[in-house]
Amino acid sequence: MPETLHRLLNPKSAPPAFSPYSQGVEAAEGRRWLHVSGQVGVSPDGALAEGAESQIRQAWANVLAILADAGMDARHLVKVTVFLTRAEDVGLYRVLRDEILAGAKPASTLILVAGLAHPAWLVEIEAVAAA
Repeated sequence: MPETLHRLLNPKSAPPAFSPYSQGVEAAEGRRWLHVSGQVGVSPDGALAEGAESQIRQAWANVLAILADAGMDARHLVKVTVFLTRAEDVGLYRVLRDEILAGAKPASTLILVAGLAHPAWLVEIEAVAAA
């Protein structure tokens, strides 16, 4: 598990998380905050990845690239919001998230939506990080 940069909150007085994420994450006072706009499965050259797994991987790669540009990585994530257009991709998303985040457990919300800004997009991931 990566070094914890924030205080992870998972009190016994609240229900447990449904998968590896934290119910709350507290960043220390004076942190530098980064808000990452929703990222989709489109590569830097503008190509849309084929299929759910490839789109999820690419969307996460885009989030991580923005974090890296700010001198951060997955350990700095405080909150992630994910929008999926298909319920059948929830399990796959969770497996890939856990692999990609390599033990980081930001607060997380997953929302099923009827569609995204482009009809071929299957996933969109937005994030908040603090360093």
